[in-house]
Parts: sequence; C-alpha cells; structure tokens
Amino acid sequence: MTDDYPFLAPGEPRCPASLLDRARSLPVPRVALVNAGGENPLNGIREAMESDLAIPILIGDTDRIRATADAIGWDISGLEMHYAPQAAASAKAAELARDGHADAIMKGQVHTDVFLRGLLPSAAGLRDKGTRCGHVFHITAPGSDRPLLLTDAALNVAPDMATRKSCLAHAVALAQRLGIDRPKAGLLAATEDPIPTIPSTGESARIADWAATALPQATVQGPMALDLIFSRAAAAAKDYTSEVSGDADIVVVPEITTGNALFKLMVLGMGCCAGGIVLGCKVPILLTSRSQRSGARLASAALGAIAAAT
Repeated sequence: MTDDYPFLAPGEPRCPASLLDRARSLPVPRVALVNAGGENPLNGIREAMESDLAIPILIGDTDRIRATADAIGWDISGLEMHYAPQAAASAKAAELARDGHADAIMKGQVHTDVFLRGLLPSAAGLRDKGTRCGHVFHITAPGSDRPLLLTDAALNVAPDMATRKSCLAHAVALAQRLGIDRPKAGLLAATEDPIPTIPSTGESARIADWAATALPQATVQGPMALDLIFSRAAAAAKDYTSEVSGDADIVVVPEITTGNALFKLMVLGMGCCAGGIVLGCKVPILLTSRSQRSGARLASAALGAIAAAT
C-alpha cells in the first residue's frame, strides 16, 4: 500500500555516508538481538552484519530463530545463539553485556516496555547508581550528512530537570564522538521568555545556566522556540542573539510528546533519516521499530557502533 497524503515526503531515507564511514573505522561491535525470531529484526541485524556494523548474537526461541532465518534465506549456522524466550531474552542480553560478552543490545520482536524492563532497572547491572538514561535520535535531512541530535523523543515521558540535564550531557558526548568539537544545543520551549505559566521555560533557563559550568565543551541556550533554534532569519527578526540559532547540533525537548511529534514530522514530512539509541548504560541500546526502513536501521546500527567504541 502506498501513501499519497500531501504532507508525507516521497522516497526512501538513506543513511548518511559520513555516519557509516565513521562507524566502519571502529571495531565491529558484538550486538545482542533480543527476541530475534521476527523477520524484521533478523533482516535488520543481517543488514548491519553485511555492512560491517555488527557481529550478531541472537537471543530468543532458537527454533523460531532458525525457522525465520530459513524463511528469509539467511544461513545463521556460524552465529552465536542463546535460548532465552520471551521476557527472559532481555535478562540474557543484560547478562552478556554485564559480563563483557556483548558491546551493544538491539530490540527485536518484543514490546519496548518488556525489552527495557530487563535492561534499565538497577538489578540488571547495566547502570551505575544514580545514572539516568536518555534516548538520542541522529537525524539527517535528504542530501545532507550534517546531523541533528534530538533528545528525548522515545524513552523519558515527562523528564524532570535532572533527567533533561543527563539527556543533554549524553547528547553532547555523542556529538563529540561524531566529530563535532563544540556542539551547540537549544533547549526547546514554547517561547524564549521564561514565564510561570509554562514551567519548562524557566526550567530550560536554569538548565542552560547549569550547562555553562557543567558542560563547558558545549554552547547551550534556552529556552528557545523552534523557529529560533532552526532559523537565523527568525532570530534576527525577533532581535534574538544566539550562536545556536540556525546552527544547532542538539535539540533537547521538554517532554516525550513534543519530541516524538518533531521526530516523526522530520521523518515522514521531510524524508529525514533517523537512527536512535539509548545512552547511559554500560552498552548502547538500539530501539529499532517495525516501521523503520533500511536506512534508519543502518543509521541506528552505525550509531551503536560509534557509541560502543568509547
């Protein structure tokens, strides 16, 4: 079935060559695929392996994994496999990562909440005490290799200030791994003026003040409305002075609905390619989706390889 809605971008998003090149210059990570028996997950990890972005470790119902691999014409006889069906698969992946046998973890045919329930709690042993995790999307527009890092559009529903600080710090560190020496970050809000009726505006101002000392390797400004983050012309028209305007590397959103809508608009409406990972654990976690196309799956795998190498 094809879509003809006028607000949808045509064509297939492509993973940017610069992201692939950077990932391929690093050691290939061992990626544990949780509940690997689905066709889409197996195709995704196969693409990553054939692109030199992953050494697969397949976790789940091994009979089902073999049957699905046969159905898609993939010989997996030489790959490492672990029998751990359903909810046990996440726990097995956490064990492998905790013991140094897996460098990254990828979501397979499993609900996201079940997947993360076996990875993020302190009992899983993948987080240092007090560490907050955050999801980061690496988004590139058609014809451009320059990324925009968007956090958090997929994990933290209504993050408090401490969580948004952690998300910002994760994004700054990732930006530097991507070769952006001094990343510029805008803290998204409905308006650039802190006002009591919109709490996120005042919180963004306080996060920006905190970042001036805590993240001296980055330029952070907020609160900023989206037009001020994306457009120098809009900033000039509003007499708003900012190094971030029209040159942002990172956007931090106040809550998940805003971030998720912005991410999906950029993918569906602009034709952007978006790869995403969860940071803050001992290994990166790849939250792949059944609706992701090949370019986005490769971008996620490449991002995971870059994060796993540090």
